[in-house]
Amino acid sequence: MIERGIMKDFQDLEEIAKLARYYIVKSTTMAKSGHPTSSLSAVELMTGLMFGKVFRYKLDNPNFCNNDRIIFSKGHASPLLYALWTIAGKISADELMNLRKFKSRLEGHPTKRFEYSEAATGSLGQGLSIGFGLALNAKYLDMLPYRTYVLLGDSEMAEGSVWETIQLASHYQLNNLIGIIDVNGLGQTGWTMYRKDTSLYRRMLSSFNWEAIEVDGHNYSEILSAYKTASVSNDKPVMIIAKTVKGKGVKFLENKKGFHGKAIDENNLGKALKDIGKVDKNIKGKILEPENLKPHVNKKIKVNNIPMPKDKFATRKAYGNSLVNIFNSFPEIVALDGEVSNSTYSEVFKKNYPNNYFEMYIAEQNMVGAALGLSLRGKIPFVSSFAAFLTRAFDQIRMSQYSNTNIKFIGSHAGVSIGEDGPSQMGLEDIAMFRTLLDGVVLYPSDAISTMQLVQEAAKHKGNVYIRTTRMDLPAIYEEGENFNIGGSKILRSSDKDKVTICAAGITLHEALKAYEVLKDENIYVRVIDIYSIKPIDYLQLLKAKRETGAIITVEDHYAEGGLGEAVCSALSQMEIPVHIMAVSNIPRSGKPEELLDYESISSDSIANKVREII
Repeated sequence: MIERGIMKDFQDLEEIAKLARYYIVKSTTMAKSGHPTSSLSAVELMTGLMFGKVFRYKLDNPNFCNNDRIIFSKGHASPLLYALWTIAGKISADELMNLRKFKSRLEGHPTKRFEYSEAATGSLGQGLSIGFGLALNAKYLDMLPYRTYVLLGDSEMAEGSVWETIQLASHYQLNNLIGIIDVNGLGQTGWTMYRKDTSLYRRMLSSFNWEAIEVDGHNYSEILSAYKTASVSNDKPVMIIAKTVKGKGVKFLENKKGFHGKAIDENNLGKALKDIGKVDKNIKGKILEPENLKPHVNKKIKVNNIPMPKDKFATRKAYGNSLVNIFNSFPEIVALDGEVSNSTYSEVFKKNYPNNYFEMYIAEQNMVGAALGLSLRGKIPFVSSFAAFLTRAFDQIRMSQYSNTNIKFIGSHAGVSIGEDGPSQMGLEDIAMFRTLLDGVVLYPSDAISTMQLVQEAAKHKGNVYIRTTRMDLPAIYEEGENFNIGGSKILRSSDKDKVTICAAGITLHEALKAYEVLKDENIYVRVIDIYSIKPIDYLQLLKAKRETGAIITVEDHYAEGGLGEAVCSALSQMEIPVHIMAVSNIPRSGKPEELLDYESISSDSIANKVREII
């Protein structure tokens, strides 16, 4: 094990810090935008970390499994991040001056376009949970000694997602997770909540069983001593609480309100650079290399496949069984759940593969952030909760797409068909939410066999996937061996006499099949299509239905806005054919599932009546 030492001579670090400040000020002035003051306050904290014999990183291999990780949760301090990597030799000084320009990989907030950025950050309060996922992976899955460092702003310590992570990191004893709070006391509009009261932060963090260390954020002796202490922390995550000066190094900016997010104009650039002093642009910061260790590989556990029953079975139960059945084909799978595993049925996976299951408790924002961190280290996180509760983590979900992640989200208890629990538990916005993700996939299986196949397809797919599952036990539609592809659909009933096409998925597909039988007895023929892939949608099948039938009805246990109906309308937007959307339109209430389907006019009777009305 490489010992993490402490530098005795700080002259080199002081020269690096001056150069970092020069680059921060010059690059933001050239860009005419950016956050120089928020970057200047953390210069000593980050130069001490990267170039003070603390941080270990293989410079020519950003994805090396043993690299330590740095996340700028305060992503607006990206000018500092880029300055550090310039000093490390991975960005040229000329490229740095293209900060924030359209073709530059050096964006206003870090993204994965810059390969030395761990994740896309900038929506405050998310970096610590991403770091939590990276640290969880190191300690419990890969079993590697790399450490994860997260730079936080004091303003974002007001975010609830930060405190979700603080609780969970302590619970999992992540002594390889080190947070660094830049307590400069100034936010965007004025003083932060606790100003510069570092002792208050220390007491709060200590109460959550973190090793909390107060330092002068511009004193290398204190900073490096804190990093040394962090490297030997015993089963506690560490938070370094650094009192700093916003705008440090440029006298007319120091501790001044009103300069957040404002670049120094060219008229004042010379004055700022004079404050910083003479710099040596030939300095190269040295970063030590990590050990070359192999990640832990789980031994395959022989678990017999769980057969899918041929009678009624809920798709949420089929999800848990499917995850067990595919694990040996996808050993990178990690299951996370928000303390509802006996409802989402991820508990089946937990029982069979406990080492790859992590309980995230009622903290959905941290759960998604953790999944992002795990995904960045090559894992395939399956994140499960009630569909309704995933909405509170939408900021983390939408930010994940900018980190090129590979997360599978499972939303159970979707729609009014959950019944008596009432509207607070009914996911009715989830399809709309996940449809907004660029290149995201939205799947909605209707029975056990389609669930099994789509869970496997989700695991194979590289990118974010949402699978919507149903609470109710549902009859089998498909036989074993039926194939389901992302972007496909299934025609379940059709003839050359079809007057109308009914498109549905999940619970309403079963209602559509019941309506088909009633209408057939009346010599009214309709086509029934299972739109199990809502995004991408099977455009060709819809086009064929449009050409061969007179109208299309969509039926969904979801609000009309952003749901299945609008997905079909969007696909057929250039076609002159009526699309009738049947969706949840009343404020739901408690009741039996059948009563609620009738109340929302998405039951089999309602579907049959709509067909009669159309023809």
